[in-house]
Amino acid sequence: MSFTNIVNAEWVKSRWGEGAGESERVVIADVRFSPKDAHYGRNAYDEGHLPGAVFIDFKADLTDPAGEHGGRSPLPSPERLAGLFGGLGIDGLTTVVVYEDGNGPAASRLWWILKYLGHDNVYVLDGGYSAWTAAGFPVTQETSVPEVRAFIPAVRPELLADVNEVRAASERRVSAALVDSRDANQYLGLEAPFDPVAGHIPSAANFFWKDSLNEDGSWKTPEQLRESFSGLGSSSDEIIVYCGSGISATPNVLALQEAGFTNVKLYSGSWSDWISYSENPVATGEE
Repeated sequence: MSFTNIVNAEWVKSRWGEGAGESERVVIADVRFSPKDAHYGRNAYDEGHLPGAVFIDFKADLTDPAGEHGGRSPLPSPERLAGLFGGLGIDGLTTVVVYEDGNGPAASRLWWILKYLGHDNVYVLDGGYSAWTAAGFPVTQETSVPEVRAFIPAVRPELLADVNEVRAASERRVSAALVDSRDANQYLGLEAPFDPVAGHIPSAANFFWKDSLNEDGSWKTPEQLRESFSGLGSSSDEIIVYCGSGISATPNVLALQEAGFTNVKLYSGSWSDWISYSENPVATGEE
């Protein structure tokens, strides 16, 4: 079984640059990001990026300012995102390849957003910029100036879960599994480095997103991922994935899709939205 949403550096090179066919229009999106340095992504892009790549400012472009509810990193509106992607040369006929330094939440978040907006032809570069350079492929400092196109969103609400759906799943009023993508200490309630309340949503199972990667940081095979998630039920069962703010949950959404699960939703507000409602219960320790 091969990957369906994840591609390697050779695949990308064959579709971009010398020897690439003319029939496929490709946009490569650099979404490198560091939560500790707001300028990291732009600086990394300016120092060197894949030829032809456009830059996306992860925090500025792919999140909205936080409010009372919605979590720490709310999703921008489809209209705002459509303007962003159209300005980057993306329309319904464009193949999009997204990458960051390695395999992490930023590229997966961008991948998920495009899927949510109805854009199927989007892929994550396995290993990101590091894999590209390790393969000896060229990089450039030249800024790409894309041709503006019309990106028309076709929102897929079935890919998104709100707090009411999560409450129903937590209380087992519906047969949907909850997956907490944070590390074990956050899930158990031993620490809360980013939020004022520690713990997890009752009935959620803990699957740390980094466990979907090999020791070298590459993605595990679909077969390995299916084994990892085997306790969640059949491939058609509903699964709702969350993390702290809806960002590091997206690698698990990607991993679950690669494992063959077809009914996976993102709780975009995640834990930071859950605890913004005082009536929502909080669990600690093992389930």
